[in-house]
Amino acid sequence: MIASTPAVLPRPAAADAATLPRVVVLGIGNILLSDEALGIQAVERFAATHQVPDHVRLIDGGTSAMELLDVVADCDLLIVVDAILANAAPGSVVRLADDAVPVFFRTKLSPHQVGLSDLLASLEFAGESPRATVILGIEPADMRLGLELTPAVEARMPELVQMIAAELRDAGIALSAGSTRM
Repeated sequence: MIASTPAVLPRPAAADAATLPRVVVLGIGNILLSDEALGIQAVERFAATHQVPDHVRLIDGGTSAMELLDVVADCDLLIVVDAILANAAPGSVVRLADDAVPVFFRTKLSPHQVGLSDLLASLEFAGESPRATVILGIEPADMRLGLELTPAVEARMPELVQMIAAELRDAGIALSAGSTRM
């Protein structure tokens, strides 16, 4: 796991919707390809156990990225959850943030990296980049046709879900028990 300081968002003085930070948690993956689905499944599991404020959007991004331009544009914090090819043991948890995010695009670490890099590059070109981006994931064991995660990845999913919660809490987002509709 790559250590980095969390992105801390400024706390608004009032609970006015215009002053609340816009936060997007984006699960990426293909639900038909075993461990490739881990990003979507992690965000779904997070949504099933945590209530988030209205200014936090939980998104099933599937395998598309460019269709998400409007959703991600000008957000204060973007948390991307995906299978990460980091040449580590299957089931290894990966966190990239701050200066490590640009490095992510120099080496192919995700099956969706091209779409994600295109999305972030388009936002940067338009002057609408997220203020902070964190990428969370797990090294996949198998991405062949299949509807279930491998045991190595499944064993780490609770940790990945808690990492999503920790990123949000570290950014000053209050979470409560319950569920959030995606």
